[in-house]
Amino acid sequence: MITRRDLLKVAGAAAAAGAAPSARVDGAEAPLSLPNLDRNGTEHPDVSSGVADVQQAGSREPLLALTADEHDLLTAIVGRLIPADAGGPGAVEAGAVTYIDRALAGPLSGSREAYRRGLAALERYARSSRGGSFRELAPTDQDSLLIDVETGAATGSGAGFDGSSAVFFALLRAHTWQGTFGDPYYGGNRNFVGWDLIGYPGVRLAVTPDDQRLGQLPPRLRRSAYDNDQFHRA
Repeated sequence: MITRRDLLKVAGAAAAAGAAPSARVDGAEAPLSLPNLDRNGTEHPDVSSGVADVQQAGSREPLLALTADEHDLLTAIVGRLIPADAGGPGAVEAGAVTYIDRALAGPLSGSREAYRRGLAALERYARSSRGGSFRELAPTDQDSLLIDVETGAATGSGAGFDGSSAVFFALLRAHTWQGTFGDPYYGGNRNFVGWDLIGYPGVRLAVTPDDQRLGQLPPRLRRSAYDNDQFHRA
C-alpha cells in the first residue's frame, strides 16, 4: 500500500498547483464547479484534537450526494489513505469527504453509482473477511483490507465489486488526493492543511525577486485562486 510519504510526493504538488482541478467523468475531462465554502486563512486545527472530533463536526454539514452511512464509511477509509500523524493533519481534517460529496452531486455525478456499489461491496468484504464493519476494525486490519481492495485481491470474493476491486480503489485514491490537495474552493483542503503538508506556498500571479532568492522559502499565501480577480467562478 502506498505510504503517506510517497503519496505526498506523488500527488501533492500536482494536485495543488492547478487553480481549477479537473475530474474525469465518464471518460471526459470536466472542470469542477462546486458550491463555495469558507476559504478563510485560519490555522488548521491541532492534530491532537483527534480525528473523531473532526468526523463529528463534519457530520453536521448537509450531505448532497452521500448517505449518512456512506459518509461515515468513506470518512474512515480516507482517514487510512492519508492519516493524521505527527507530520500533520490528514484527509479527514482536510475535508476530503466534503469535497467528494459535493463533487458527486455535481461534476462527478457519473461516479455516484460506482461509489454506492463500491462502498457497499467494501463493507460486505470487511464483514466476510475480517468479521466486522470496516469502521469497527483495528487500523492494521483496515489497512490490510484496503491492500486487498487496492491489489484486486477482494475481487471475486462475493462482495459484489463491479469488475476488479482495484478500479474502485483507484477512484477513491484519486478523489482523496483531489480533496486533500486541491484548491479549497472545491470543498476540500480545509484551512489549507493539504498545501501545508507539502509546503505549497499558494497561487501566485507574480513572483518577486525576493520570492526567488536561494536558500529561503516564499511566504505562504493562504487564499484560493478564486480570490484573485483573474480567475472566475463558474
